[in-house]
This record gives sequence, C-alpha cells and structure tokens, in this order.
Amino acid sequence: MAGKGQVLGESLLGEEEEEEEEVDPGPPQIDPATGQVIPRPKKKKRRVNKMGRRKLLENLSNKPTDFQIRVKVLEARQLQGGNIQPVAKVTVANQTKQTRVKKSTNSPSWNEAFFFNFKKSPADLMDELVEFKVFNSKKLRSDSLIGSFKCDVGMVYLEPRHSFLHKWLLLSDPEDTMSGAKGYLKVCVCVIGPGDEAPSFKPVASEESDDIESNLLRPAGVQLQPATFTLKLYRAEDIPRMDSAFMQGVKKVFGIGEEQKELVDPYFVFSFAGKEVQSKIMYNNDHPDWNQILKIGIQFPSMCERLKFIVRDWDRVTDDDTIGTNILATSLISSSAGSGPEDDQFDSFLPTFGPSFVNFYGSTREYSDLPDEYDDLNLGKGEGVAYRGRALVEIQTTLGELPEVPVEDINNDDILRVQKFMRRRKYKLHAAFLNATMVSAIDAPVEFEVSIGNYGNKLDENTAPCPSTTQPTNAVFDGCHYYFLPWSGTKPCVVVESSWEDISFRLEGLNLLLKIIDTLEANIEQVRIGIKAKLPTPELAQLLISLLDQLEQDCRKKLPEPTPGRHVSNELDRLTRDYREFELETIANNVIKLKTSATDVLEAMAEVENYLQILKNIAKEPQNSMPDVVIWMISGDKRLAYYRIPANEVLWSQNPDYIGRLCGRLQTLQLKFPGLKAEKEKVSEVPAMLRTKIWLGLANEDDAWHRMQTEGELAVYAETYENQCNIPVVGWTKKGPLGRPKWSDSQGKCSLPRESFEPPPGWRWEGDWYVSPELSMLFDKDAGHKTYMEECYEMHSRLPGTSWGPATRPWTDVKGDEMAPKDSVDLPPGWVWEDVWQIDLSRAVDEEGWEYCVESTMGGYGPVEKRYHLCRRRRWVRTRKLVEDAKQKKHKLIQEKKIEEAAEGWEYAPLFNLKFHATERTMDMVRRRRWHRKMICEKKGADCYFAMKFEGKKKDEDDKEDFNAAYAAPRMFLTFKKPFKYQMRAYIYQARDLLAGDETGLSDPYARLSFLTQSSVTEKKEKSLCPTWDQTLIFEELEIYGDPRAIEENPPEVMIELFDYDKFGSNEFLGRTKAVPMVKLDPADARMPVLQWYPISRGQEDGGELLAAFELFLVPDKNASMESLLAGSDLPFLPPKKGDLFLVPNGIRPVMQRTAIEVLCWGVRNMQKFQLSAVTSPSIEFECGGHVQESNVIKSTKKNPNFTENILFFDVMLPREELYMPPMNIRVRDHRQFGRKPTVGIHVLKSLEEFRCDPVQAELAEDDDGVQGGLVNGGRGGEHVIDMPAEERKVERKSGPQIGQPLKSFPQLELPALFRGKQEEPDPVVDEEIDWWSKYYASTGQTHKCKKYIEKGQDKIEVYQTHLEDVDFTNGFSDFCSTFELQRGKDEEDEESSVVGEFKGGFKVYPLPPDPNDEMPSKVFTNLPSSTPEECIVRVYVICGIDFQPNDTSGLADPYIEIILGNKKISDRDNYKPNTIDPVFGQMFELTTMLPVQKDLTIRIKDYDIISSDDVIGETTIDLENRYLSKVRATCGLQKSYCIAGVNQWRDCIKPRQILENYCKQNHVSGPHFYGNNSVKVGKKIHNLADYEPNKPVDPNVGPADERLALHVLHTLPMVKEHVETRPLFNPIQPGIEQGKIQMWVDIFPKSLGPPGPPFNIEARKAKDYVLRIIIWNTVDVVLDEESITGEKMSDIYVKGWVSGIDEKQKTDVHYRSLDGEGNFNWRFIFPFSYVPAEQVMEVRKKEHFWSLDETVQHLQPNIVIQVWDNDKFSMDDFLGTVSLNLNAMPMPAKKASSCKVSMLPDITTGSEVKLVSLFEQKRLRGFWPVYNDDTGTRTLTGKVEMEMELVSVEEAEERPAGQGQEEPNMNPKLDPPKRPETSFLWFTSPWKTLRYIIWRNYKWYFIGFLVLLLILLLVFLFLYSFPGEVSQWIVNG
Repeated sequence: MAGKGQVLGESLLGEEEEEEEEVDPGPPQIDPATGQVIPRPKKKKRRVNKMGRRKLLENLSNKPTDFQIRVKVLEARQLQGGNIQPVAKVTVANQTKQTRVKKSTNSPSWNEAFFFNFKKSPADLMDELVEFKVFNSKKLRSDSLIGSFKCDVGMVYLEPRHSFLHKWLLLSDPEDTMSGAKGYLKVCVCVIGPGDEAPSFKPVASEESDDIESNLLRPAGVQLQPATFTLKLYRAEDIPRMDSAFMQGVKKVFGIGEEQKELVDPYFVFSFAGKEVQSKIMYNNDHPDWNQILKIGIQFPSMCERLKFIVRDWDRVTDDDTIGTNILATSLISSSAGSGPEDDQFDSFLPTFGPSFVNFYGSTREYSDLPDEYDDLNLGKGEGVAYRGRALVEIQTTLGELPEVPVEDINNDDILRVQKFMRRRKYKLHAAFLNATMVSAIDAPVEFEVSIGNYGNKLDENTAPCPSTTQPTNAVFDGCHYYFLPWSGTKPCVVVESSWEDISFRLEGLNLLLKIIDTLEANIEQVRIGIKAKLPTPELAQLLISLLDQLEQDCRKKLPEPTPGRHVSNELDRLTRDYREFELETIANNVIKLKTSATDVLEAMAEVENYLQILKNIAKEPQNSMPDVVIWMISGDKRLAYYRIPANEVLWSQNPDYIGRLCGRLQTLQLKFPGLKAEKEKVSEVPAMLRTKIWLGLANEDDAWHRMQTEGELAVYAETYENQCNIPVVGWTKKGPLGRPKWSDSQGKCSLPRESFEPPPGWRWEGDWYVSPELSMLFDKDAGHKTYMEECYEMHSRLPGTSWGPATRPWTDVKGDEMAPKDSVDLPPGWVWEDVWQIDLSRAVDEEGWEYCVESTMGGYGPVEKRYHLCRRRRWVRTRKLVEDAKQKKHKLIQEKKIEEAAEGWEYAPLFNLKFHATERTMDMVRRRRWHRKMICEKKGADCYFAMKFEGKKKDEDDKEDFNAAYAAPRMFLTFKKPFKYQMRAYIYQARDLLAGDETGLSDPYARLSFLTQSSVTEKKEKSLCPTWDQTLIFEELEIYGDPRAIEENPPEVMIELFDYDKFGSNEFLGRTKAVPMVKLDPADARMPVLQWYPISRGQEDGGELLAAFELFLVPDKNASMESLLAGSDLPFLPPKKGDLFLVPNGIRPVMQRTAIEVLCWGVRNMQKFQLSAVTSPSIEFECGGHVQESNVIKSTKKNPNFTENILFFDVMLPREELYMPPMNIRVRDHRQFGRKPTVGIHVLKSLEEFRCDPVQAELAEDDDGVQGGLVNGGRGGEHVIDMPAEERKVERKSGPQIGQPLKSFPQLELPALFRGKQEEPDPVVDEEIDWWSKYYASTGQTHKCKKYIEKGQDKIEVYQTHLEDVDFTNGFSDFCSTFELQRGKDEEDEESSVVGEFKGGFKVYPLPPDPNDEMPSKVFTNLPSSTPEECIVRVYVICGIDFQPNDTSGLADPYIEIILGNKKISDRDNYKPNTIDPVFGQMFELTTMLPVQKDLTIRIKDYDIISSDDVIGETTIDLENRYLSKVRATCGLQKSYCIAGVNQWRDCIKPRQILENYCKQNHVSGPHFYGNNSVKVGKKIHNLADYEPNKPVDPNVGPADERLALHVLHTLPMVKEHVETRPLFNPIQPGIEQGKIQMWVDIFPKSLGPPGPPFNIEARKAKDYVLRIIIWNTVDVVLDEESITGEKMSDIYVKGWVSGIDEKQKTDVHYRSLDGEGNFNWRFIFPFSYVPAEQVMEVRKKEHFWSLDETVQHLQPNIVIQVWDNDKFSMDDFLGTVSLNLNAMPMPAKKASSCKVSMLPDITTGSEVKLVSLFEQKRLRGFWPVYNDDTGTRTLTGKVEMEMELVSVEEAEERPAGQGQEEPNMNPKLDPPKRPETSFLWFTSPWKTLRYIIWRNYKWYFIGFLVLLLILLLVFLFLYSFPGEVSQWIVNG
C-alpha cells in the first residue's frame, strides 16, 4: 500500500500545482456534440494526473485486510420540496446507516459521522458502491426518495489521502433522469487501511462562503444526463462444457437418444453501476448466436468505472454457474472533454467499443462433476488460468434517452454488417523448450502444453489434435535437491495452428508503446543509478539529455495504421489511434521544451516520470481479441501449473518496431500454481522453471521463425508406441488383454499402426523407423550424485515350526526383485567405496536388524517376531563416492548405455497407467517402447498432420479413436550438434534481515542455488538473521546448447532459495530471489562482477536481502582452432579455500577499513515476560561483522532499567562501502538462576549509515572558534549533551532562592514572591472574553471564535496536526538516544505485533587511522547525563477529541479520559461527555512519576456504558523519557512571550534567562553575557531587545526586559515551542486503523529544578442563556389558498415559528377569512436558548429518545424559522410560505411592505450581495420579511410578515417580563388584541355573523330580488286565486 500511496501523493502534488494555472475565466463554453459544459482548460499537466489515475487500481491484493470507511454527512441544500422532513441514508457495501430526521426544512444540517468496518480484500472492496440517499420521512416509503448519488469505493481511494473532504454531491433521481438536480449534499468520505493516517473532517476555516461550484462532485461541470449503454451481443464461441452427461447416458441406454448435445446452456449478463440485464438462454449450445441488444440506462457521466460482461450457465436445479467474467474500464473506451490547452484540444468521445470479441478467462476448461476449486477465477477474482470462450459485442452510448425495453433483437442488417469483423486468418504459434528445471512433479512423466484460445488444448476432445505438447518425460534428480527434464540435445518444439481475426494493427501499436515504455524505464533507471552514485552534474545532464533525445525520437515513431483489405477497424480504433498520436505529439513537444528549460535533474526526472505515466495509460488495448498464450505443465492427466503470456508480447511483425518484446526471444518463465491455493496453503516450491522461445505470427510468415533457429536444426518425427503385455506362460506378447491398441499414442487413446502412417502432402520420409528410448532412461539412478548409498535386502523364510533359512530369492531390492549378493555388487567405474557393508539399524527392526512379516509379497513388516511370521529381511547399506573425472565417466557410461539400450528401448510398468521404469521387475505386466521416423518438408508451408490410412475397417459412429487418429500429430524437435561447456561461479557473501524461522526469533539459514540442470547448497549458519557465508559455489560441467553469443545476450537465471535448517521435520522456506550471471565468453575478460543486494520475497511478504554476485564462464576447448570462440585462455584460478569451502575471492569481496563503533547502551524498557517469568537482570550483546561486545548486567529493571556503564567500543574491520556494511545485531539475554542466559529479544539494525559521523578532533573541542553557527544547531563537540552534569546541578541549587520559593497550592496568590519581588511590575490585567481557548482558536484559524483576542494581537501557539515526535525538527526525540524495538519468535503474518520490549541507546560510526600505533580520536559520547532515576511532575492537558470511532448503536459514543502512568491510573469517568464523537474535554491532569522507571504515559479514551463494561475507543502512548532527555527541551514548550499574569502567564519551573544559561553550558557555547537588560552576547553573536521588540509589547502583563530578551534568543534555537499536538488513537482490536484523534500536550517538570508555575485553565467555554422575543404584528400579501362557498379567494392565516434544532413550535391564533392576504395578530413568541457568544453558535441539549439517559449536546447556527400557514378544520393545514433567519447573519428587514422582496434573502447563488446584520449586536429589529415557497425548486414570494425581534439575556428577561401570545404578564410592550375586520371569524361557530357578513353581504340583492319576486308571485297567485270567484260573483250579481 505504501507504494501506492506515494504515487497518489505525487499526483496530489501535481493537482495542487494546477489549481492556480487556470486560463482566463470567460463564460462557460458548451460542447456542441454533447451539449455539455466544457471544463475550463488547465495546463497540460493536470491531465497527466487524471490519466495517472487510470492505472492505480490494478494489481490489488486479494488478501483480506482490515479497512474502515468513514462517512460524515454534514448538510444538504436546496432539496426539492418545500416543508419536508429530510433524512439521509448512507450505504456502503450492503451496510446501511441513517441520520436523524430534521424537521420542516429543505436545508438540513446533520453533522453526523458513520464508521463502516470491513475485513475484505482491497480488490473486492474497491468494487463496492458507496450510495447516499436523501428521503422525505413524511411521505410514504414508495415515493419518499428525494435524490441519490453513488460511486464506487475505488473512486474515493484514488483521491488524495484516499478521501473526499467537504465535497458537495449533486443529488439526482435515478428513476427520472430528466428531472435534473434534486439538491446538494455535503459529505466527507475516507477509506482507511492499516497504517493510513485518517484526514481530519473538521471544517476548514476559509470555507465560510462554502463555494458549491468548485467543490461539487458531479462529473466535471456537467449536468447529469440520462444515457443508455447499448450492448449489441452477437455471438459467442468456445464455451466449455458445464453440465454432466448423466442424462445423455441414460437416454442412450434406453435408446431414446438424439444427436450428441453440447453440455452447456449459456446466457450473457451485462452489468454496470449495480444494474444488470441478461440475454436469453441458449440451451445445449457452446457457440450461441444470441443476436440481441442489451440496454442499461445510466446517469451520464457516471461515477462508476467498470463494465462487467459475465457469461453464465443456466442450471435447472442448482444455482447458475459463472463461466467467465470480463471487466472493461470505461476510461479505456472513452475520453473526457477538453484536455489540452485551447488551441490543441483532443475531442472527447463517449464510451464506444467494437464490434470486437472479448475473451473470458477463468478456471481450467476440463469438466468434472466435483466442484471446481478454482471457481473464484471465473468471477474475475485473481488471474484466470485458462481461456473459457469469447463473445462478439459492440457498445454504443446514446445521450438524452433511457431504454424503453432492456432487451430486443438485432436487425439483420447489423448481423450482416458484423460479418466482415469475423473474417479469420491462419496463425501459427511456435514454441521451443530449451530447459525445464526445478520441476516439482516427479511421480509421473511431465509434458508441457502450449495453447492459444482453445487451439492446442490437449485434454479437450473437440479440438483437432496438433503438436502442442512436448513428449512426456520423467524428471531426473540433479544431485542436490531439484529435478529437471533431461532433454539434452533434442529440445522439444511445439506448433499450434489457429485462426483469428487479423488485429495486428492494434497489437503492433500496443507493442510500439510498450517498447517506448521499456526503453524509457531502462533510461530512467540509469539516471537514477547515476543520482545514487552521486555522479558529477555534467555526466548526469548528459544521461538525461540522451534519455530525452531517445524519448523524443521514440514519440515521433509512426503508429501502425489498418491496411485496407487486410484489416477491419472500428470507431474505437480510429479514436484510440488519434488519442495516442495526440498524446505522443504532446509528449514530444513537452520534451523539447524540457530540454531547453530544465535546470534541475530531479525536477526534470519528475516530469519524465509523468510522461512515463501517460505512456503507461495509453499502452492499453481494450479490443485485444486475440487470446493470451497459456503454457501448462501436465503430469499424467492433471494440470499442475501454468503461465500466461499476452499474445501481443510474442507477435511477429515485418516492422522491427512493432515486434512483440518477447517474440522469438529466449525467456525464463517461472510457472505458477493456479488460483489462490498456493498462497492459502503456503506452498513454497516453484512448480517449474522453463527456458523457452515463443513466436506467434501469420501462418504464411512462419519462415521468420525458422530463420531465427540458427543454432539447431528443426526436425519433425512421426511417433508411435509399441505396447506389449506379459502373459504367464507365453511371455511378452501383443496378443493378450492389452487394454490399449498394439500401436498407439503415448496415452493409449488411439491406434497408430506404423504401416498406416503416410507422409502428409508436401513431406517425405527420411530414413526408416527406429527405436527412440524415453530420455530419462538414459540416466542412471546415481546420475548427478556425488555420493550414493547402495542398498540390498537379505531375505529369510521358514515353514511353520522350522527354523529360519535363506529364502528362494536370498538377496532382493526394496521392491522384492532379485539381485546379486551384497559382496558381488559391482562398483561403477570412477567411484570408490567410502565404508564397508553395514546393517541398517535406524529403522523399526530388532537388534539384529531383522523385520518380520507373514508373506514377503504382501509386505507389512514389523520389528517383533510372532509364531505365524514366515518371512524376515534386513537391510544392508554401503556408501560410495565419485572420484573419477566426471567428463570421462559420463561419456563412457552414456556410450555403453546407448549401445545397449538402442537395441531394446523397452520401458516397463505393472500397468499402463503407472509410472514406467527402465529395468524389468517381477511385478511388471506391461511394457512399451517408442518408435520415431524423421520427415522432411519439400513444400513450404505444408501441413504436417498425418491422414492415417485404414484398410478394411468399417467406420462406426462410435469409433472416435479412429477419428482422432486420422489426424495424428507428429513430434518436433530442435536438435543441437553438441553442447558448449560452461562453469558458473556463485559468490554468496551475506544476507540480512531474513525472516525468523525458529521460536527464538532467529533462523539457521542456508541458501540453495539452482542453475539449469545443477543445484548446490551453502553451509548453514547457526542462529542468525544476518548470516555471512562468504562462500563461492562452483557449478562445473554445465552443458548449455545453443550459440554462446545468444547466451551472453540472454543468460539463464540463477534461482536462489533460502531455508531455515530444522533438525526435525522439513526445513522451513524463508524466501527466494533470482539473479542473472555476468557471462564471460573469454575467461580472460577483465570485468569483475559486483556484489549486489537481491531482494528476497516469500509469497507477498518481504524476506530480507542477499548480497551476491554470479559469473558464467565459457570453458575453453584445448583442441579448438584459434578462430573459434572456444580458443580462449584458461579459466581463472579457483578462489582461496577455508576448510573444504571456497571463499569469495578478493576483488569481489568488499574492501575493508578500520572502523570505530561507539555504542551508547542506555537501558531496556517494557520487557515482557519470557517463559512466564519477568525479565529482571538483562544484559545486551552487540554483534557486528563477527565481533561481539557485551554490556554489564542491570541488577533490577524495576529499580533502574538503565545500565551503569553506558559506553561500549568496537574497533573492527568493516567494508568501506556503505552498501556492504553488515548489520548490527542486538541481542538481549536475561541472567537467571543456575547460570541460564536465555535470549529474550533481538533487533537487527540493517544499516548504520544514519549513525555515521566524523571523528572528533581533540583540539577543536577546547577551541571556541567557529562555534557560533555550528553549535547552536548542534555542533560536534557535545552533540549529545542533554542534561546538566552533576556539578552544574550543585551550582544551580545555590541560586535556588532566586528561582522560586516552594509554592503553596494556589501559586497565583504568590506571584510577587515568585518573581523576585520586583516592585515596578504592574498588576495583572484580566479580560473576561479572553481565555486560553481564544489563543487556541486564534492559532487554528477559527477567527470567528476569538475576534477580540486577535484584535489585541496577542500570542499564538503552534498547533501540530500530528504528534510531536513527527514534527520535523524533533526527529522523534532520538537526538540523545534512539528506541529500538525488540522482537522474539517467528514472523507469523496473522499474529499481533511480536514486540517484546525496547532497547534505548545510540551508535556512532567513524573511520579510525589504519595504523594501530596512531593516536585514537576522542570519543563522541561524552558528558552524559546521569542515568539514575529522576522524580518529575507531569501535567497532561487534553483539549478535545476528533472523529472518534462510535461505540454505541446510535453512531455516537460517551467518551471519557483515563490516564495511565506506571502503576498510577486516573479515571475521569464521572465527567464523561454524552452522545458525541467530537468531544471538547478541556481538562488538565497532574501526576508525579519517576523517570525512566515509569516513562510511558498512556492516554486512553473509553466509552461510558451503564450496564456492560466500558469499551476502549482508542489510546495513545507517549514516551516521556525521550522528551526529558532530548536536547530540543521537550519538557515544557517555550511560550512566545514572558508574562507574569493573564492567559499567557509563564508556567515553566525555571525562567528564560536560566534556560539560556543551561543551554550554553550544555552545548559549550560561551555566554550568555548580559550588557544591562537590553542586550546579550551568546557565542559570537550579540542580541538586542530592540531588534526583537521594535514597538512596546501589546500585553500589559509582560515581565522584565532581561527575561524577555533571553526568551527571544531561545526562540532562535531549535527548541520546542508552546504547542498543541494531535495524536491518533489506536485500538488493539483493530491494529493499524486509526480510531480518532485527540489534541493535547504534556508538560514535564523535574522536581530538582523547583516547583512549576501555575497551570493553564483550559476549561471548556460555557454557554449563556438568552431569550428571543418575536412579536408577529401583521402579515401582508399572503397568497389566498382557499375558495369560499361563495367563490371568493381567501385564506385562514396563522403564523408558526421555532428555533431550528430546539423545534418547540409556537403558533399565533388564526386570522380567519383574510380576503386580501392581510392578517393581524399582535402575538408574541418567546424562545429561550443557550448561546456561546465567543463561538457564535447555539448550544442545544436534548434527549434523543425518551429512554435516553443523557442529553445530547449539539452546536448549531441560531436559526429562527417563521412559517405562514392556512388553517383547515377538516383536512391537513396548507403550507403557504417560510423564511429562515440566522440570528448571526440575517438580512435587514424592509421598512415598507412594498419594498419587501425575495431578493432580500441570501441564496446559495446570491450569498454575497445581501447586507447581513447580527441580532446579537443590534439587539432589536422591526420590519417586513418575505416568506416564500420553493416546491418547484425556485423561490416564489408567498407573503410578507411584519414582526419585531428582540434579544435579551435571562437576567434582563426577569427584570422586564413578557408573556407568550397575549397572556399575562402582557407588557414590554403591551399587546392589544388585533383589530381585525368584522369578516374575520370561523363560520360554523357564529351562525348569525355568517348570515350577516357572508350570506347577506354577498347575496343581498339576490335576497331582495327574491323577496320582490315572491311578493309579485304572491300577488299574481292571489289574483288568480280570487279572480274566478270574483268574476263569477260579479256575473251572478251583475
């Protein structure tokens, strides 16, 4: 991780340089193509970093690690919706946490932190999503989401410090993408891994204005747009079988069979940003044609980076299996806009891809019914080990629309269009295997298979056979430890024919870029070595210039273009090519500029690294559809290990610039075990090392491969095996039950009779068939051994009841096969016997060596004789040793053997599937031999597969073997005439810092070297982690085939493995490293190899370093002609010997010089128990370069853990070169009873470089010349003098009275006595508002909390953001002595730290005169402080906590402090701070201690719990002794000024003048000489008070002038100033992960110097109580929301108000039926609240829940919310408008209603233009304020409120009381009931008023008209009623 952090750090620096370099800020430009805002162009380099990001998340570890993701949700703004109740939810990788609900606001402030803890691998974690959602808690869950934002964890991890700090997130609705922004959410997020420092989430002071634009996290300047990823999925091929064939077998039995089915049911899944869509399932199809379009709707640009393609297999019953996964980064297939300066921008393009195949990799293809142990590989975790198919896809992105249907079918035009992308060409893949060494599989013959895609896959029945495997060969022992394959002069070759699309233009472009990168990296490395070697500047400049020239020349090379007719390119090819050309051009131009402008090599190198990063980013090919080449090691039918090589690396091209970097070149490959198995099971062995050449190219160009094989001859052989079996009477015959054909391939799978081979067209036979025995049979059992143990067994038998006698086979081998008697065992030529025959008694046998059993063929021997035993045997052994010259012996033997074997060539085995061996044994039932026949090619490019001819055999459907045999593949070999002889010398000098293999924490290491077919071992060194072997290993008689010049260019690698020797059990693996020898073709070559440190690694962990050198000599041939290479002079002489071993010769071993090492052996600390008893009497042993010095013994560590004699001295010969310096081994032994001295701790100091110094010149020490500059900054003389020597102490005591009388408990009252009773000093001046916190806030830049203090211009303090030990000038207080951690035991990864104590001491290393008679320089460690314990007073000031890890379910904690020092413990549990993770403690603790006995001060923060025990949140430990001993005087920080009272009162126990005197004494500086009180001479410099204080001091409490002057002088020296340090807290449960920080400081006062001054008062500030009185007079112009029954617009208005955070709402009465928006209230609201004036925040204390024990304290802005509502009796009241006013910064009210507008209010966009005032200063305001509604997202004015606000303190409120509403006491001012119009009443409570004011007023004329009408109607009615009667009467009477 560290390395990664560094890269990010660099990118961070780059980012910062950029910020200033914006080009002129004109109006934003719109990109016409996408309609997006183009971000302002920055200078070029900005993009370098952006591009530099692309690479960083590759190659992440798969090992689970502790991670913590911290999220702090600060606030939201402009959430959509008016009166909402927002709540935020944060989800990280399926863990969800939520904030509190905020009432009635759309700009909530939460300020809540959440901690998510994971134990996951980085690779998995980076893919998880972080999602923020904001909900409206009032609504139903279904539609309550306001907006969300998501990105992946990897995106956060790539940011500087792995964090987003105070970023605004643009919230949007994932469903409805057209709706735009739904609001903004401000958050901090960080990802912390072990050892990462957590960034602070404290708000930055300058963020007052809170600029959303620049901190907004939405993709650069773009409004999110809906977009669609359209994936056209055409087809797939080569999908492996996934289902069992059980049902098919059943159907076949019952005869309901149909044609053979393909056993896989694939479907395709496309996923992005958590969404996925899948294709249809194609049943029983391994080459499905889906022809579907899959669409995913996204928000563009998206914050997620990876597109995932997954192919799955559908299963009816079980879960679907994943076949393969391919992950495509969007950054590779798109480009963001505007990258260059304005004139040469590179146009952006949206993600586009294909049509192109994507390849899937995963576990091996072979199907088994058992679960696959490598299944994880199919999910895209880890490196896939085999090709699992490919799919043809095309991706397009369309903006501005979302998909209606996720899946649809592709139209036929597209299917036809894509045909041209599927045109195939024939490729050939050639590989020649030169050596296979360190082979781990020895039970069965080993073969290597080469495949590309599915071609060449030997175990897949569906692929045509081709010569893709080497012949099976048994591994042979190399005489020391490893096994190799004995190919000798016939190197196997393979060739695989395959057909792929011709995408050479893509791969060649990639190769060109990779070559540029390789050249550049090599050149950078050269310059780096130059810098390291401190070359003179002109030479460095020359190197740099040549690097730049080369880079410019490379960048000007032409990228390959697609050739029409041969290549088919797509859109992405064109865009990628343009983009690469643009980048190369830019780099070339920048390089030219750099050449002219570069002044500093290091700066120029930083630039070059930047270019390298750009090149690496463009050297990626997303559309690489040619699968990787995979090499497998197969033993029997089992795949054991593999190696994957990208196809482009071995691709041939006509243009030399475009050839793959490994094409046809000799390379050494270390195979890997598949999956994570090797890591999990800690397999240490290498599966195999291969030296191969690989070539891939078009089939018609493969003569290029043949041209490359100049060294040997390529030969092709037909191969078949003759098989026989042994039938008891008949003997060996082909006729019996063979179980395989008489003539077959090596597996016996298909029949290959010799006579049925016919040479393929274009080939002919050369010679006849001949027997070609298996190679390993030519090797004897003692091949490669220097000593060999012969064994034979003496066999006895008996019948029941008889005595023992010789058996029928009296002498046998271990397998029971008969052999000659022991005395007639022949000694091979060249060997001698080392001893006589002996009975082997080291096994389970009786005392005569016999072991017994019932029957010899059954085995089961035991050492005890029983009556039923009928057989017994004993083993005789005898060792022989090789003396004869190996050359003759080998030659002679091989000749004899070859002649003897060639005739027969049989190999035998009990059964065909067992391992074959060369000699016949009694159990063997079968035998076989191999026949070869050579073929010669007559026609170039002809296929070499045999079409077998079969006579008279009927072709049957089931005859699969014959089908296979019809295309039998030949074997191919590269044959060499004769090998060249070489000798390799390995100079193994030493190793350092090895891993511990034993419980003692040490190892017994030895190294094992393997080089080609030989290996060798160094001697073992007992008990050391830094062994010096000083040994030369010589490898004689190395036979290497091939041209020596090729070997010189590309020598084989030496593999060095280190082991810890264990007497019992197997030796433990400690790590391995590789090296390349220097090749000397002429032994007289004068070059000398240089010893180098090679890094050793064991798996993922670092295992130390090995110092070694290697050279390989070509052995000259005495008979060679003069011109030949072999005519060189003789080999150099052998190195000198020590005993039997060769030493490293002079000239290679380091040059020594006489060196002094002074050891300051101060003491040991914190020693943990060893074997259950305490370590009380330790001594220390120092060992360096073989010399040992031992300290004296500490009598009792409990009384004084320091040594009485502190200095040890080494006078030793050590290497002059720092590079070769041996490490210093520090061992602590404990002295126990009975003389036992166990080692209880060790420390290995790798390098002494930092302790080097020049020898002290005796005469300089007395002289004072030139001292001033030097000594003030730490001169040599007494560099390490820290404390006063004892005699100085006495002097000091005499002046005791003037330093200060003993103080009583209230030192403040005794000020005059303390300060020498000077009368002229003024009385202390005290100011209420200025406290210690003012000083603290002034120093941290929180100016709004300490305005008055800043106005007075008083002192500030240093606030360090880290612990004091990390501050630059303190150097961890290691200037007097350093602390070395002691370890014990093995390095187990999973264990907690193995630190068992500390050693305190120091070293000084300097050269001594070479002549022992010369005078020695004086010692450096002189004048040391006393090592006896000292009693001190310690004051611990704890100020506050930052970002504690919450321990309660609420996401908060109840922290309190616990202080532990030695056996004292102070717990402040009663003063716990409830419900907070950012507590303000403001507490001081005072303790006494004895240093160094109790030196470790632990400040522990615990979480208060009522029921359970209190949990530890975290703790930090301070080493007080280091601070006490350090010369930078870290006991008590120097204050800025010397004051006798006030906030800055002097608190140290001695005054500045005394401190200055002590400093001068310690550092041998003359002075201080005071001239009066205003000037002083220190050393050679005179200081005047006037220089430091040109004006009179500001503070009225300053002390006398001489003390002030002394303090000013002290400030110029390197001393610790008054400070606050920030210490991270750690918890043992999660080691390495920070749990929060505390700010604090510590003062240490030795009691011998007198009592200390008064402590600072740092109690937290208290809030003052205020009452806010608001009188709501009237409302005006309120929108009319209702319609009355009479159709009028009206509102029933009332006003509601509350202080946000306190949320106790108050309402006015209702003004009913307001017809014109006017409401009259005369109503008083009264809001009491607490406020901290100095910090301008309101303090709210309330219980979270009714069951909470404590009130939670929150500090909020004092915001008052006033809302206008419309009252409804039978439904919910309607919200009309709101206004929120910050009492600290509120807009002035309008005097008249007409001038009151929404623009009066500050807005995010218009924050700066509105004049704001503070009610705390004004005390009273009256006028009109607008209320608004922003449901729609824009503010609309909905009314105006006339009100009066008054702010009074609680005291004033009691003097001038006022009641709420219009209640008593209704005064100050008295409120009369409002004069409302008569129309204002509630209709159903006053029916008469309703009649009068509503009905009558509105319908008066209707009523009158109605009455008139009624009267008229009545009259008419009466008339009509009486008319007939009247008329009739009238007529009658008439």
